[in-house]
Amino acid sequence: MRVLQEVHRRDGYPVNWPDRPDQWLSQASLLGAWVAELGGRLVGHVSLSRGGEGDLAPGLWSERKGTSTDLTAVVSRLFVAPRTRGHGIGALLIGRAVEEARRHGLHPVLDVVASDTAAAALYERLGWELLATVEQRWSPSQMVTVHCYAAPS
Repeated sequence: MRVLQEVHRRDGYPVNWPDRPDQWLSQASLLGAWVAELGGRLVGHVSLSRGGEGDLAPGLWSERKGTSTDLTAVVSRLFVAPRTRGHGIGALLIGRAVEEARRHGLHPVLDVVASDTAAAALYERLGWELLATVEQRWSPSQMVTVHCYAAPS
């Protein structure tokens, strides 16, 4: 939780701090989760899950490909400790989640808040395809712009 708190203080991720961060990290539809260590310290996290309520990319990818959302897996909960960025940790974590999705015969997709320009730049450097940019209502008073991506085939 300490690393997630550092990321939230520095970058505002997650946008809405969860009441139970431990439960937020281990969502019900979880297919897997991985952490990265550097020098014996936890420095990053990523998870892979089935699409759920609020996940836009699975539907967009499925519409584009004419397939079911059941053939997608959502990469999420990616964060890297601010002091360890620039070592390729985020790319390694994404790679691990993509590998696991493909092992299950699923196509990796993700949603990212548009204001998280560093994350969007990472996905684009890794060849992820921007499917759409959409407005999403997260609460009665909160509209958020979200980029939806699909991993390269």
